[in-house]
Amino acid sequence: MTSNRLEWRNLQPDTDSILPFFAQAYDADASCFALVQSRLFDGLKLLLATSASMPLMMVKTSETVDYQALLQHELATLDDGNAPEIYGGCYTVDGASVTWQPAGSAQDNFASVGGVRRADWIEAEQLFGCVRLQQNRVQLEPGLLHRANGGTVILSIRTLLAQPLLWLRLKQIMTSKRFEWLSPDETRPLPLSIPSMPMEFRLVLTGERDALADFQEMEPELTALAIYSEFEENIQIVSEEELVLWAKWVFALIARHALPPVAESVWPVLIREAVRYTGDQDTLPLCPAWIARQLQDAALYCTDAEIKGEDLESALESRAWREGFLAERVRDEILLDQIVIETEGETIGQINALSVIEFPGHPRAFGEPSRISCVVHVGDGEFTDVERKAELGGNIHAKGMMIMQAWLIAELELDQQLPFSASLVFEQSYSEVDGDSASLAELCALISALASQPIFQHIAVTGSVDQFGRVQPVGGLNEKIEGFFHICNQRNLDGKQGVIIPAANVRHLSLQQEVVDAVREEKFHIWAVNSVYEALPLLTGAEWDKETGPCLLRSIQERIAHINQLDARHRAWPLRWLNWFNQR
Repeated sequence: MTSNRLEWRNLQPDTDSILPFFAQAYDADASCFALVQSRLFDGLKLLLATSASMPLMMVKTSETVDYQALLQHELATLDDGNAPEIYGGCYTVDGASVTWQPAGSAQDNFASVGGVRRADWIEAEQLFGCVRLQQNRVQLEPGLLHRANGGTVILSIRTLLAQPLLWLRLKQIMTSKRFEWLSPDETRPLPLSIPSMPMEFRLVLTGERDALADFQEMEPELTALAIYSEFEENIQIVSEEELVLWAKWVFALIARHALPPVAESVWPVLIREAVRYTGDQDTLPLCPAWIARQLQDAALYCTDAEIKGEDLESALESRAWREGFLAERVRDEILLDQIVIETEGETIGQINALSVIEFPGHPRAFGEPSRISCVVHVGDGEFTDVERKAELGGNIHAKGMMIMQAWLIAELELDQQLPFSASLVFEQSYSEVDGDSASLAELCALISALASQPIFQHIAVTGSVDQFGRVQPVGGLNEKIEGFFHICNQRNLDGKQGVIIPAANVRHLSLQQEVVDAVREEKFHIWAVNSVYEALPLLTGAEWDKETGPCLLRSIQERIAHINQLDARHRAWPLRWLNWFNQR
Protein backbone atom coordinates (compact mmCIF):
# COMPACT_ATOMS: atom_id res chain seq x y z
CA MET A 1 0.00 0.00 0.00
CA THR A 2 2.97 2.31 0.40
CA SER A 3 4.31 1.97 -3.16
CA ASN A 4 1.59 4.22 -4.59
CA ARG A 5 1.58 6.68 -1.70
CA LEU A 6 2.54 10.25 -2.56
CA GLU A 7 5.02 12.25 -0.51
CA TRP A 8 3.93 15.62 0.77
CA ARG A 9 6.37 17.31 -1.63
CA ASN A 10 4.26 16.09 -4.56
CA LEU A 11 1.15 17.87 -3.35
CA GLN A 12 2.19 21.41 -4.29
CA PRO A 13 4.36 22.94 -7.01
CA ASP A 14 8.06 23.07 -6.18
CA THR A 15 8.56 26.76 -5.46
CA ASP A 16 11.90 26.43 -3.65
CA SER A 17 13.84 25.57 -6.81
CA ILE A 18 12.36 28.44 -8.85
CA LEU A 19 12.44 31.14 -6.18
CA PRO A 20 15.84 32.55 -7.32
CA PHE A 21 14.22 33.63 -10.61
CA PHE A 22 11.92 35.96 -8.68
CA ALA A 23 14.52 37.33 -6.29
CA GLN A 24 15.41 40.07 -8.75
CA ALA A 25 13.05 42.79 -9.90
CA TYR A 26 12.38 42.97 -13.63
CA ASP A 27 11.81 46.24 -15.40
CA ALA A 28 8.73 46.71 -17.52
CA ASP A 29 10.00 45.33 -20.82
CA ALA A 30 8.41 46.56 -24.03
CA SER A 31 9.23 43.24 -25.72
CA CYS A 32 7.51 41.20 -23.01
CA PHE A 33 4.14 41.12 -24.80
CA ALA A 34 5.79 40.14 -28.08
CA LEU A 35 7.46 37.15 -26.42
CA VAL A 36 4.58 36.02 -24.21
CA GLN A 37 1.88 36.54 -26.86
CA SER A 38 3.95 35.93 -29.99
CA ARG A 39 1.05 34.72 -32.19
CA LEU A 40 -1.18 37.64 -31.20
CA PHE A 41 1.69 40.10 -31.60
CA ASP A 42 2.33 38.83 -35.12
CA GLY A 43 -1.35 39.28 -35.96
CA LEU A 44 -1.36 42.86 -34.70
CA LYS A 45 1.69 43.70 -36.82
CA LEU A 46 0.01 42.14 -39.84
CA LEU A 47 -3.14 44.20 -39.24
CA LEU A 48 -1.19 47.45 -39.22
CA ALA A 49 0.62 46.50 -42.43
CA THR A 50 -2.25 44.95 -44.39
CA SER A 51 -3.51 46.50 -47.60
CA ALA A 52 -6.80 44.58 -47.50
CA SER A 53 -9.85 46.54 -48.59
CA MET A 54 -11.54 45.69 -45.31
CA PRO A 55 -8.85 45.34 -42.62
CA LEU A 56 -10.51 43.18 -39.95
CA MET A 57 -8.99 41.18 -37.11
CA MET A 58 -10.77 38.85 -34.73
CA VAL A 59 -9.18 38.09 -31.36
CA LYS A 60 -10.37 35.46 -28.93
CA THR A 61 -10.24 37.01 -25.44
CA SER A 62 -12.22 36.98 -22.24
CA GLU A 63 -14.96 39.58 -21.91
CA THR A 64 -13.06 42.02 -19.70
CA VAL A 65 -11.71 45.47 -20.45
CA ASP A 66 -8.21 44.43 -19.33
CA TYR A 67 -7.66 42.60 -22.60
CA GLN A 68 -8.85 45.48 -24.74
CA ALA A 69 -6.60 47.85 -22.77
CA LEU A 70 -3.60 45.59 -23.46
CA LEU A 71 -4.43 45.38 -27.17
CA GLN A 72 -4.84 49.15 -27.36
CA HIS A 73 -1.48 49.69 -25.67
CA GLU A 74 0.35 47.24 -27.94
CA LEU A 75 -1.23 48.60 -31.14
CA ALA A 76 -0.41 52.15 -30.09
CA THR A 77 3.18 51.11 -29.35
CA LEU A 78 3.56 49.37 -32.70
CA ASP A 79 2.10 52.36 -34.57
CA ASP A 80 4.05 54.92 -32.57
CA GLY A 81 7.01 55.01 -34.98
CA ASN A 82 4.90 56.13 -37.96
CA ALA A 83 4.70 59.80 -38.83
CA PRO A 84 1.28 61.17 -37.81
CA GLU A 85 -1.12 61.99 -40.63
CA ILE A 86 -4.26 64.09 -40.50
CA TYR A 87 -7.48 62.39 -41.55
CA GLY A 88 -11.07 63.60 -41.73
CA GLY A 89 -11.94 67.23 -42.16
CA CYS A 90 -13.98 70.18 -41.00
CA TYR A 91 -17.73 70.67 -41.12
CA THR A 92 -19.07 74.22 -41.28
CA VAL A 93 -22.72 74.91 -40.48
CA ASP A 94 -24.14 78.12 -41.90
CA GLY A 95 -27.84 78.31 -41.18
CA ALA A 96 -29.46 75.57 -43.21
CA SER A 97 -26.30 74.85 -45.17
CA VAL A 98 -23.55 72.41 -44.16
CA THR A 99 -20.24 72.18 -46.00
CA TRP A 100 -17.24 69.92 -45.58
CA GLN A 101 -13.61 70.38 -46.49
CA PRO A 102 -10.48 68.27 -45.87
CA ALA A 103 -8.74 68.86 -42.58
CA GLY A 104 -6.17 71.64 -42.49
CA SER A 105 -5.06 70.91 -38.92
CA ALA A 106 -5.57 68.37 -36.18
CA GLN A 107 -7.77 70.90 -34.35
CA ASP A 108 -10.54 70.81 -36.96
CA ASN A 109 -13.83 69.55 -35.54
CA PHE A 110 -13.83 66.25 -37.46
CA ALA A 111 -10.09 65.81 -37.87
CA SER A 112 -8.17 62.82 -36.61
CA VAL A 113 -4.55 61.72 -36.38
CA GLY A 114 -5.43 58.02 -36.32
CA GLY A 115 -4.44 56.26 -33.11
CA VAL A 116 -6.23 53.41 -31.37
CA ARG A 117 -9.68 53.73 -29.83
CA ARG A 118 -11.63 51.06 -27.95
CA ALA A 119 -15.08 50.44 -26.50
CA ASP A 120 -16.31 47.45 -24.54
CA TRP A 121 -19.94 48.47 -25.04
CA ILE A 122 -21.14 51.29 -27.25
CA GLU A 123 -24.38 52.71 -28.60
CA ALA A 124 -25.02 54.07 -32.07
CA GLU A 125 -24.78 57.74 -31.06
CA GLN A 126 -21.42 57.20 -29.35
CA LEU A 127 -20.03 55.26 -32.31
CA PHE A 128 -21.35 57.28 -35.26
CA GLY A 129 -21.83 60.71 -33.72
CA CYS A 130 -25.09 62.61 -34.02
CA VAL A 131 -26.87 65.68 -35.36
CA ARG A 132 -28.35 67.91 -32.65
CA LEU A 133 -31.01 70.55 -33.30
CA GLN A 134 -31.30 73.12 -30.53
CA GLN A 135 -33.42 76.25 -31.00
CA ASN A 136 -33.21 75.92 -34.80
CA ARG A 137 -29.43 75.61 -34.55
CA VAL A 138 -27.76 72.53 -36.00
CA GLN A 139 -24.75 71.05 -34.24
CA LEU A 140 -22.69 68.06 -35.42
CA GLU A 141 -20.97 65.93 -32.84
CA PRO A 142 -18.23 63.43 -33.76
CA GLY A 143 -18.37 59.80 -32.67
CA LEU A 144 -15.72 57.21 -31.91
CA LEU A 145 -15.25 56.45 -35.61
CA HIS A 146 -14.49 60.09 -36.41
CA ARG A 147 -11.89 60.27 -33.66
CA ALA A 148 -10.33 56.99 -34.87
CA ASN A 149 -10.43 57.87 -38.59
CA GLY A 150 -7.22 56.59 -40.14
CA GLY A 151 -6.44 54.48 -37.10
CA THR A 152 -7.74 51.36 -35.35
CA VAL A 153 -11.02 50.66 -33.54
CA ILE A 154 -11.31 47.86 -30.95
CA LEU A 155 -14.85 46.69 -30.22
CA SER A 156 -16.46 43.82 -28.35
CA ILE A 157 -18.23 41.32 -30.59
CA ARG A 158 -21.11 41.00 -28.14
CA THR A 159 -21.90 44.69 -28.80
CA LEU A 160 -22.42 43.97 -32.48
CA LEU A 161 -24.29 40.69 -31.88
CA ALA A 162 -26.71 42.48 -29.56
CA GLN A 163 -27.16 45.39 -32.01
CA PRO A 164 -27.16 43.95 -35.56
CA LEU A 165 -28.08 47.29 -37.15
CA LEU A 166 -24.96 48.78 -35.60
CA TRP A 167 -22.84 46.17 -37.35
CA LEU A 168 -24.59 46.60 -40.71
CA ARG A 169 -23.86 50.32 -40.74
CA LEU A 170 -20.30 49.79 -39.54
CA LYS A 171 -19.73 47.24 -42.28
CA GLN A 172 -21.15 49.61 -44.90
CA ILE A 173 -18.76 52.37 -43.79
CA MET A 174 -15.74 50.04 -43.95
CA THR A 175 -16.78 48.76 -47.38
CA SER A 176 -17.52 52.14 -48.98
CA LYS A 177 -14.80 54.00 -47.02
CA ARG A 178 -17.21 56.88 -46.59
CA PHE A 179 -19.30 58.08 -43.68
CA GLU A 180 -22.90 58.98 -44.45
CA TRP A 181 -24.96 60.93 -41.93
CA LEU A 182 -28.23 59.16 -41.16
CA SER A 183 -31.16 60.00 -38.98
CA PRO A 184 -31.50 57.80 -35.89
CA ASP A 185 -35.26 57.98 -36.38
CA GLU A 186 -36.31 56.26 -39.61
CA THR A 187 -39.65 58.07 -39.62
CA ARG A 188 -38.05 61.52 -39.54
CA PRO A 189 -35.29 62.51 -41.99
CA LEU A 190 -32.38 64.78 -41.11
CA PRO A 191 -33.40 68.46 -40.90
CA LEU A 192 -30.82 69.33 -43.58
CA SER A 193 -28.48 67.75 -46.08
CA ILE A 194 -25.03 66.89 -44.71
CA PRO A 195 -22.26 65.87 -47.11
CA SER A 196 -20.48 62.59 -46.48
CA MET A 197 -16.81 62.37 -45.61
CA PRO A 198 -14.04 59.87 -46.40
CA MET A 199 -13.37 57.39 -43.61
CA GLU A 200 -11.16 54.36 -43.25
CA PHE A 201 -9.96 52.46 -40.22
CA ARG A 202 -8.85 49.03 -39.06
CA LEU A 203 -11.27 47.05 -36.92
CA VAL A 204 -10.40 44.60 -34.13
CA LEU A 205 -13.26 42.53 -32.72
CA THR A 206 -12.71 40.77 -29.39
CA GLY A 207 -14.80 38.16 -27.63
CA GLU A 208 -15.15 34.66 -26.26
CA ARG A 209 -15.13 31.67 -28.57
CA ASP A 210 -18.92 31.27 -28.58
CA ALA A 211 -19.34 34.93 -29.59
CA LEU A 212 -16.77 34.46 -32.35
CA ALA A 213 -18.73 31.43 -33.56
CA ASP A 214 -21.99 33.41 -33.65
CA PHE A 215 -20.32 36.20 -35.60
CA GLN A 216 -18.77 33.69 -37.99
CA GLU A 217 -22.22 32.24 -38.64
CA MET A 218 -23.54 35.74 -39.34
CA GLU A 219 -20.62 36.75 -41.61
CA PRO A 220 -18.99 33.56 -42.95
CA GLU A 221 -17.32 35.17 -46.01
CA LEU A 222 -15.96 38.12 -44.07
CA THR A 223 -14.55 36.09 -41.18
CA ALA A 224 -12.84 33.75 -43.64
CA LEU A 225 -10.76 36.71 -44.84
CA ALA A 226 -10.16 38.23 -41.41
CA ILE A 227 -6.91 37.96 -39.46
CA TYR A 228 -7.45 35.63 -36.51
CA SER A 229 -5.49 35.22 -33.27
CA GLU A 230 -6.00 34.40 -29.61
CA PHE A 231 -4.89 35.86 -26.32
CA GLU A 232 -3.16 32.85 -24.78
CA GLU A 233 -4.42 32.47 -21.22
CA ASN A 234 -1.54 30.30 -19.95
CA ILE A 235 2.17 29.81 -20.46
CA GLN A 236 3.71 26.34 -20.40
CA ILE A 237 6.83 26.25 -18.21
CA VAL A 238 9.26 24.00 -20.06
CA SER A 239 12.48 25.86 -19.29
CA GLU A 240 13.93 28.75 -17.29
CA GLU A 241 13.16 31.10 -20.17
CA GLU A 242 9.38 30.74 -19.75
CA LEU A 243 9.68 31.26 -16.01
CA VAL A 244 11.57 34.52 -16.50
CA LEU A 245 9.00 35.61 -19.09
CA TRP A 246 6.16 35.00 -16.64
CA ALA A 247 7.99 36.98 -13.95
CA LYS A 248 8.45 39.88 -16.38
CA TRP A 249 4.77 39.65 -17.33
CA VAL A 250 3.70 39.92 -13.68
CA PHE A 251 6.06 42.84 -13.03
CA ALA A 252 4.70 44.61 -16.12
CA LEU A 253 1.14 44.21 -14.79
CA ILE A 254 2.24 45.51 -11.39
CA ALA A 255 3.61 48.62 -13.08
CA ARG A 256 0.51 49.01 -15.29
CA HIS A 257 -1.86 48.91 -12.30
CA ALA A 258 0.44 51.05 -10.11
CA LEU A 259 0.55 48.38 -7.40
CA PRO A 260 3.08 48.35 -4.55
CA PRO A 261 6.24 46.32 -5.14
CA VAL A 262 6.11 42.66 -4.09
CA ALA A 263 8.41 40.91 -1.63
CA GLU A 264 10.09 37.61 -2.42
CA SER A 265 7.70 35.81 -0.05
CA VAL A 266 4.76 36.60 -2.37
CA TRP A 267 5.91 34.32 -5.16
CA PRO A 268 5.41 30.87 -3.54
CA VAL A 269 1.88 31.84 -2.49
CA LEU A 270 1.05 33.36 -5.88
CA ILE A 271 2.43 30.36 -7.79
CA ARG A 272 0.48 27.85 -5.67
CA GLU A 273 -2.72 29.80 -6.28
CA ALA A 274 -1.82 30.14 -9.97
CA VAL A 275 -1.46 26.37 -10.29
CA ARG A 276 -4.89 25.90 -8.71
CA TYR A 277 -6.24 28.32 -11.30
CA THR A 278 -4.61 26.63 -14.31
CA GLY A 279 -4.87 23.09 -12.92
CA ASP A 280 -1.29 22.18 -13.86
CA GLN A 281 1.99 22.54 -11.98
CA ASP A 282 3.82 23.26 -15.25
CA THR A 283 1.39 25.94 -16.42
CA LEU A 284 1.03 29.51 -15.13
CA PRO A 285 -1.72 31.99 -16.00
CA LEU A 286 -1.29 35.05 -18.20
CA CYS A 287 -4.78 36.44 -17.60
CA PRO A 288 -4.17 40.10 -16.67
CA ALA A 289 -7.46 40.37 -14.80
CA TRP A 290 -6.72 37.32 -12.63
CA ILE A 291 -3.14 38.31 -11.76
CA ALA A 292 -4.14 41.90 -11.03
CA ARG A 293 -6.98 40.76 -8.78
CA GLN A 294 -4.71 38.62 -6.58
CA LEU A 295 -2.23 41.44 -6.04
CA GLN A 296 -4.89 44.14 -5.67
CA ASP A 297 -6.60 42.09 -2.97
CA ALA A 298 -3.26 41.49 -1.25
CA ALA A 299 -2.53 45.24 -1.36
CA LEU A 300 -5.63 45.80 0.81
CA TYR A 301 -3.93 43.83 3.60
CA CYS A 302 -0.54 45.42 3.04
CA THR A 303 0.72 47.56 5.94
CA ASP A 304 4.24 48.18 4.61
CA ALA A 305 5.72 49.64 1.48
CA GLU A 306 5.63 46.26 -0.28
CA ILE A 307 3.22 43.34 -0.55
CA LYS A 308 4.34 40.33 1.46
CA GLY A 309 3.43 36.67 1.27
CA GLU A 310 1.30 36.86 4.40
CA ASP A 311 -0.70 39.71 2.82
CA LEU A 312 -1.60 37.52 -0.14
CA GLU A 313 -2.37 34.57 2.16
CA SER A 314 -4.69 36.78 4.21
CA ALA A 315 -6.47 37.94 1.07
CA LEU A 316 -6.93 34.36 -0.19
CA GLU A 317 -8.13 33.09 3.19
CA SER A 318 -10.58 35.96 3.52
CA ARG A 319 -11.95 35.31 0.03
CA ALA A 320 -12.32 31.58 0.73
CA TRP A 321 -14.19 32.36 3.96
CA ARG A 322 -16.55 34.81 2.23
CA GLU A 323 -17.29 32.32 -0.54
CA GLY A 324 -17.39 29.24 1.68
CA PHE A 325 -20.95 29.33 3.02
CA LEU A 326 -22.39 26.64 0.73
CA ALA A 327 -19.43 24.29 1.21
CA GLU A 328 -19.74 24.58 4.99
CA ARG A 329 -23.48 23.84 4.89
CA VAL A 330 -22.88 20.70 2.81
CA ARG A 331 -20.19 19.54 5.26
CA ASP A 332 -22.56 20.21 8.16
CA GLU A 333 -25.18 17.97 6.54
CA ILE A 334 -22.61 15.16 6.37
CA LEU A 335 -21.35 15.69 9.91
CA LEU A 336 -24.94 15.68 11.22
CA ASP A 337 -25.56 12.38 9.36
CA GLN A 338 -28.20 13.92 7.15
CA ILE A 339 -26.02 12.83 4.23
CA VAL A 340 -24.54 9.40 4.94
CA ILE A 341 -20.79 9.29 4.36
CA GLU A 342 -18.74 6.73 6.29
CA THR A 343 -15.08 7.47 6.99
CA GLU A 344 -14.22 4.35 8.97
CA GLY A 345 -14.98 0.63 8.88
CA GLU A 346 -15.62 -1.49 5.79
CA THR A 347 -18.75 -2.37 3.81
CA ILE A 348 -19.55 -4.59 0.85
CA GLY A 349 -20.67 -2.75 -2.28
CA GLN A 350 -20.33 0.78 -0.89
CA ILE A 351 -17.60 3.28 -1.74
CA ASN A 352 -16.84 6.98 -1.27
CA ALA A 353 -16.54 8.73 -4.63
CA LEU A 354 -15.46 12.34 -5.01
CA SER A 355 -17.51 15.00 -6.76
CA VAL A 356 -17.11 18.69 -7.56
CA ILE A 357 -20.15 20.85 -6.91
CA GLU A 358 -20.75 23.99 -8.97
CA PHE A 359 -23.81 26.08 -8.18
CA PRO A 360 -24.97 28.62 -10.80
CA GLY A 361 -24.25 32.13 -9.56
CA HIS A 362 -21.69 30.89 -7.01
CA PRO A 363 -18.05 31.84 -7.68
CA ARG A 364 -16.32 28.85 -6.11
CA ALA A 365 -16.53 25.14 -6.88
CA PHE A 366 -16.04 22.80 -3.93
CA GLY A 367 -15.56 19.11 -3.38
CA GLU A 368 -18.05 16.75 -1.78
CA PRO A 369 -17.80 13.00 -1.16
CA SER A 370 -20.64 10.94 -2.61
CA ARG A 371 -21.67 7.44 -1.55
CA ILE A 372 -22.01 4.98 -4.42
CA SER A 373 -23.64 1.67 -3.63
CA CYS A 374 -24.03 -1.52 -5.64
CA VAL A 375 -26.19 -4.58 -5.03
CA VAL A 376 -26.08 -7.78 -7.08
CA HIS A 377 -28.54 -10.62 -7.36
CA VAL A 378 -29.16 -13.64 -9.54
CA GLY A 379 -30.31 -12.40 -12.90
CA ASP A 380 -29.68 -12.15 -16.61
CA GLY A 381 -26.49 -10.08 -16.56
CA GLU A 382 -28.14 -6.67 -16.76
CA PHE A 383 -26.26 -3.75 -15.17
CA THR A 384 -28.77 -1.12 -14.09
CA ASP A 385 -27.57 2.47 -13.92
CA VAL A 386 -30.22 3.91 -11.59
CA GLU A 387 -29.21 7.50 -12.41
CA ARG A 388 -29.80 6.84 -16.10
CA LYS A 389 -33.08 5.03 -15.46
CA ALA A 390 -34.30 7.96 -13.38
CA GLU A 391 -33.16 10.38 -16.13
CA LEU A 392 -30.67 11.98 -13.73
CA GLY A 393 -27.56 10.62 -15.44
CA GLY A 394 -25.88 12.43 -18.33
CA ASN A 395 -24.50 10.90 -21.49
CA ILE A 396 -20.87 10.98 -20.35
CA HIS A 397 -21.78 9.24 -17.10
CA ALA A 398 -23.63 6.55 -19.07
CA LYS A 399 -20.59 6.12 -21.32
CA GLY A 400 -18.33 5.63 -18.28
CA MET A 401 -20.71 2.96 -16.91
CA MET A 402 -20.66 1.02 -20.18
CA ILE A 403 -16.86 1.19 -20.41
CA MET A 404 -16.29 -0.19 -16.92
CA GLN A 405 -18.84 -2.95 -17.54
CA ALA A 406 -16.99 -3.90 -20.74
CA TRP A 407 -13.72 -4.24 -18.83
CA LEU A 408 -15.29 -6.49 -16.19
CA ILE A 409 -16.97 -8.81 -18.73
CA ALA A 410 -13.70 -9.10 -20.67
CA GLU A 411 -11.74 -9.92 -17.49
CA LEU A 412 -14.18 -12.63 -16.42
CA GLU A 413 -13.82 -14.43 -19.80
CA LEU A 414 -17.22 -16.08 -19.51
CA ASP A 415 -18.48 -18.60 -22.04
CA GLN A 416 -22.05 -17.74 -21.18
CA GLN A 417 -24.03 -14.80 -19.91
CA LEU A 418 -23.16 -13.43 -16.47
CA PRO A 419 -25.70 -15.01 -14.08
CA PHE A 420 -25.89 -11.85 -11.97
CA SER A 421 -27.65 -8.53 -12.37
CA ALA A 422 -26.36 -5.41 -10.65
CA SER A 423 -27.78 -2.04 -9.66
CA LEU A 424 -25.51 0.99 -9.10
CA VAL A 425 -26.63 4.33 -7.71
CA PHE A 426 -25.37 7.60 -6.28
CA GLU A 427 -27.09 7.57 -2.89
CA GLN A 428 -28.87 10.75 -1.75
CA SER A 429 -28.33 12.40 -5.12
CA TYR A 430 -31.27 14.53 -6.22
CA SER A 431 -29.88 16.36 -9.22
CA GLU A 432 -28.29 15.39 -12.53
CA VAL A 433 -25.04 13.43 -12.41
CA ASP A 434 -22.67 13.61 -15.35
CA GLY A 435 -19.04 12.96 -16.16
CA ASP A 436 -17.01 9.78 -16.01
CA SER A 437 -14.82 10.66 -13.01
CA ALA A 438 -16.75 8.20 -10.82
CA SER A 439 -16.34 5.20 -13.13
CA LEU A 440 -13.36 3.84 -11.15
CA ALA A 441 -15.36 4.06 -7.92
CA GLU A 442 -18.40 2.44 -9.56
CA LEU A 443 -16.26 -0.40 -10.91
CA CYS A 444 -14.69 -1.05 -7.50
CA ALA A 445 -18.13 -1.06 -5.85
CA LEU A 446 -19.39 -3.54 -8.46
CA ILE A 447 -16.39 -5.83 -7.94
CA SER A 448 -16.86 -5.62 -4.17
CA ALA A 449 -20.50 -6.64 -4.47
CA LEU A 450 -19.75 -9.49 -6.89
CA ALA A 451 -16.84 -10.85 -4.81
CA SER A 452 -18.55 -10.18 -1.44
CA GLN A 453 -15.33 -8.38 -0.44
CA PRO A 454 -15.82 -5.27 1.75
CA ILE A 455 -14.37 -1.86 0.81
CA PHE A 456 -12.54 0.33 3.33
CA GLN A 457 -14.70 3.35 4.01
CA HIS A 458 -11.79 5.53 5.13
CA ILE A 459 -10.59 5.82 1.51
CA ALA A 460 -12.29 7.87 -1.20
CA VAL A 461 -11.75 7.41 -4.93
CA THR A 462 -11.79 9.49 -8.09
CA GLY A 463 -10.78 8.64 -11.64
CA SER A 464 -12.17 7.27 -14.87
CA VAL A 465 -11.27 3.93 -16.45
CA ASP A 466 -10.91 2.74 -20.02
CA GLN A 467 -11.78 -0.68 -21.44
CA PHE A 468 -8.36 -2.00 -20.47
CA GLY A 469 -8.58 -1.01 -16.80
CA ARG A 470 -6.26 1.98 -17.06
CA VAL A 471 -7.11 4.88 -14.76
CA GLN A 472 -7.41 8.21 -16.57
CA PRO A 473 -7.14 11.78 -15.23
CA VAL A 474 -10.15 13.80 -14.11
CA GLY A 475 -10.85 17.44 -13.29
CA GLY A 476 -11.37 19.36 -10.06
CA LEU A 477 -8.83 17.24 -8.22
CA ASN A 478 -7.76 19.73 -5.54
CA GLU A 479 -11.33 20.52 -4.55
CA LYS A 480 -12.25 16.81 -4.44
CA ILE A 481 -9.36 15.88 -2.14
CA GLU A 482 -9.95 18.85 0.15
CA GLY A 483 -13.67 18.10 0.38
CA PHE A 484 -13.02 14.58 1.74
CA PHE A 485 -10.13 15.77 3.92
CA HIS A 486 -12.27 18.37 5.69
CA ILE A 487 -14.90 15.75 6.57
CA CYS A 488 -12.25 13.37 7.94
CA ASN A 489 -10.50 16.20 9.77
CA GLN A 490 -13.67 17.41 11.49
CA ARG A 491 -14.54 13.88 12.55
CA ASN A 492 -11.09 12.67 13.53
CA LEU A 493 -8.01 11.92 11.48
CA ASP A 494 -6.92 8.41 12.43
CA GLY A 495 -3.90 8.02 10.14
CA LYS A 496 -5.71 5.58 7.81
CA GLN A 497 -7.88 7.95 5.81
CA GLY A 498 -6.93 9.11 2.37
CA VAL A 499 -7.81 9.45 -1.28
CA ILE A 500 -6.98 7.43 -4.39
CA ILE A 501 -6.34 9.54 -7.49
CA PRO A 502 -5.13 8.81 -11.04
CA ALA A 503 -1.33 8.93 -11.35
CA ALA A 504 -1.72 11.24 -14.34
CA ASN A 505 -3.34 13.81 -12.04
CA VAL A 506 -0.30 14.26 -9.77
CA ARG A 507 0.92 17.18 -11.87
CA HIS A 508 -2.37 18.98 -11.19
CA LEU A 509 -2.00 19.04 -7.40
CA SER A 510 -1.78 22.30 -5.48
CA LEU A 511 -3.47 21.49 -2.18
CA GLN A 512 -4.20 23.67 0.80
CA GLN A 513 -1.41 23.83 3.34
CA GLU A 514 -3.37 22.01 6.05
CA VAL A 515 -3.79 19.00 3.74
CA VAL A 516 -0.06 19.02 2.95
CA ASP A 517 0.77 19.21 6.67
CA ALA A 518 -1.54 16.27 7.44
CA VAL A 519 0.14 14.16 4.74
CA ARG A 520 3.58 15.13 6.04
CA GLU A 521 2.54 14.00 9.53
CA GLU A 522 1.04 10.77 8.04
CA LYS A 523 -2.41 11.60 9.37
CA PHE A 524 -3.85 11.57 5.84
CA HIS A 525 -2.70 9.81 2.68
CA ILE A 526 -2.96 10.23 -1.06
CA TRP A 527 -2.32 7.29 -3.38
CA ALA A 528 -1.75 7.62 -7.13
CA VAL A 529 -2.71 4.61 -9.26
CA ASN A 530 -2.32 3.76 -12.93
CA SER A 531 -4.88 0.97 -13.16
CA VAL A 532 -7.80 -0.65 -11.41
CA TYR A 533 -5.42 -3.49 -10.48
CA GLU A 534 -3.51 -1.04 -8.25
CA ALA A 535 -6.64 0.56 -6.76
CA LEU A 536 -8.39 -2.64 -5.63
CA PRO A 537 -5.73 -3.81 -3.10
CA LEU A 538 -5.77 -0.35 -1.51
CA LEU A 539 -9.56 -0.40 -1.22
CA THR A 540 -10.20 -4.04 -0.32
CA GLY A 541 -6.89 -5.47 0.89
CA ALA A 542 -7.19 -8.14 -1.81
CA GLU A 543 -5.61 -8.35 -5.26
CA TRP A 544 -7.65 -8.65 -8.40
CA ASP A 545 -5.81 -11.72 -9.71
CA LYS A 546 -2.87 -13.90 -8.65
CA GLU A 547 -1.70 -17.42 -9.41
CA THR A 548 -2.19 -18.93 -5.96
CA GLY A 549 -4.34 -18.03 -2.99
CA PRO A 550 -7.59 -16.10 -2.77
CA CYS A 551 -8.18 -13.06 -4.99
CA LEU A 552 -11.15 -11.05 -6.16
CA LEU A 553 -11.31 -12.58 -9.62
CA ARG A 554 -11.33 -16.12 -8.22
CA SER A 555 -14.02 -15.17 -5.68
CA ILE A 556 -16.27 -13.89 -8.46
CA GLN A 557 -15.61 -16.95 -10.64
CA GLU A 558 -16.39 -19.32 -7.76
CA ARG A 559 -19.61 -17.46 -7.03
CA ILE A 560 -20.61 -17.65 -10.71
CA ALA A 561 -19.81 -21.41 -10.77
CA HIS A 562 -21.90 -21.95 -7.64
CA ILE A 563 -24.89 -20.14 -9.16
CA ASN A 564 -24.53 -22.13 -12.38
CA GLN A 565 -24.50 -25.39 -10.41
CA LEU A 566 -27.67 -24.41 -8.55
CA ASP A 567 -29.27 -23.38 -11.79
CA ALA A 568 -28.35 -26.73 -13.37
CA ARG A 569 -30.02 -28.61 -10.50
CA HIS A 570 -33.19 -26.59 -10.85
CA ARG A 571 -33.23 -27.26 -14.60
CA ALA A 572 -32.71 -31.02 -13.99
CA TRP A 573 -36.00 -31.53 -12.05
CA PRO A 574 -38.34 -31.19 -15.06
CA LEU A 575 -36.14 -33.60 -16.99
CA ARG A 576 -36.39 -36.23 -14.19
CA TRP A 577 -40.19 -35.97 -14.16
CA LEU A 578 -40.25 -36.29 -17.92
CA ASN A 579 -38.10 -39.47 -17.76
CA TRP A 580 -40.39 -40.95 -15.06
CA PHE A 581 -43.47 -40.42 -17.25
CA ASN A 582 -41.67 -41.94 -20.26
CA GLN A 583 -40.81 -45.06 -18.25
CA ARG A 584 -44.49 -45.55 -17.34
